[in-house]
Amino acid sequence: MRRTTLVLPVLVTALLGTAPPATAASGPGPAAAASAAQGTRWEPAPSAPWDVPAGARCDFPVHGEPVVDEVVRRVLETRPDGSAKRVAYKGDLVIRVTNQETGAWYDADASGTAVVEYRTDGSQFWTVLGPVLVGVGENGGNLARGLYIVDGAYTLEIGPTGYKTVTMAAGTTDDLCARIG
Repeated sequence: MRRTTLVLPVLVTALLGTAPPATAASGPGPAAAASAAQGTRWEPAPSAPWDVPAGARCDFPVHGEPVVDEVVRRVLETRPDGSAKRVAYKGDLVIRVTNQETGAWYDADASGTAVVEYRTDGSQFWTVLGPVLVGVGENGGNLARGLYIVDGAYTLEIGPTGYKTVTMAAGTTDDLCARIG
């Protein structure tokens, strides 16, 4: 069964909390957004490898790298300046999450679908169906510090400060730190 997803480098950065919120919430640039909106077509949205130090999400350093990445995005709505306001994401995504101390790894299926609203204050509001990789720092969300695959029907709000609130209609969370720890 083919699944769909939503993560691109900016979104991975936002979800993992590895960059300042203003950078993490910037979304596609005005030219890309305007081009996508005019053509109303799907365009590639590849994810970049990432690293988080020990203590940031897990008790050990973690490396993540896509092993399957067929993610595409479509700009649904733009602002008058051409910047993206609402963007849909879909496509297969499997991220190999590795404990850099032991070499233990897990291939995490993050192939959910989402519509993301990029707000002018730098916050984001996600409406999600399916699994997405979410990283939470200490006191950084309503989930404990960690890396999770959140799966089901839910919303994810990323505040202007990067605080993440997951609100589940139905679903599960899978603790990846425990899986590879």
